[in-house]
Amino acid sequence: MVFLIQEVFYMNEQTKKLTFSGICLALCLMLPFLTGQIPQIGNMLSPMHIPVLLCGLLCGAPYGAAVGFIAPLLRHLIFGMPAMPSCLIMAFEMAAYGLAAGVLVNRLGRSASGLYLSLIGAMLFGRLVWGAVSFVFYAAFMQTPFTMQMFLAGAFINALPAIVLHIAIIPPIVMALRRSHIAAAA
Repeated sequence: MVFLIQEVFYMNEQTKKLTFSGICLALCLMLPFLTGQIPQIGNMLSPMHIPVLLCGLLCGAPYGAAVGFIAPLLRHLIFGMPAMPSCLIMAFEMAAYGLAAGVLVNRLGRSASGLYLSLIGAMLFGRLVWGAVSFVFYAAFMQTPFTMQMFLAGAFINALPAIVLHIAIIPPIVMALRRSHIAAAA
């Protein structure tokens, strides 16, 4: 009996990563309900990005990318939001967030400065992917150009509250989860 309790409490790293990834996916589905009553606030705070970035930073690139790609598509299938084609564009954007967060935290280290640099780098990379995929989607399916002004407004100007929120809350959450040994090491 004691052995069984120890096994559950001290999961191996792969089990921790898989479990935490599932929790992050569930959070991606549920967090938008907190801001969904006022779409402008939801768009400004980007609540689905938080669990994806956490997953990439804590579980690594493959898990972060998978959660990021699946989350908007699954949320669209279950709840109808985000709408098409936004959910397809978001799938690539969020996969890029999770992938870059995992790759960068392994390269830059798990110190506080490495964590902040990894997060900022992942957010920049995800926004670049969002812009590139949006450019392709607009050209192929909407027959309208995706302009630099649209990119800057969507990726930075309108997203400034989300950027500030993510930088303020994600690193302390990651550090707390690492200290508590709840989350796996990426």
